Amino acid sequence: NDTTLNSLIKLVADIARRNGYSEIVFLDDDELNFTYDFVKKNYKEMLKNPSLFKIDRYKNKYKGNNFEKIKKVYIEYFSKYQRFL
Repeated sequence: NDTTLNSLIKLVADIARRNGYSEIVFLDDDELNFTYDFVKKNYKEMLKNPSLFKIDRYKNKYKGNNFEKIKKVYIEYFSKYQRFL
């Protein structure tokens, strides 16, 4: 449903903003657009089958060590909020 999708996208954007800055993740436009589009298109798979979701497949979408920082935030927040999903 659109409300769930919009809420999830807002949550991801907020997490990325707050934690991206604290983790010093500076995404360029391509990285930011990929992340936003990816979550928007794949959030159901990510939530439905978290053990099957392999974030490492997308390492080539990020420059430098941005992927490791994004992965850290993803793992941290997924484990923190998984019980609510």
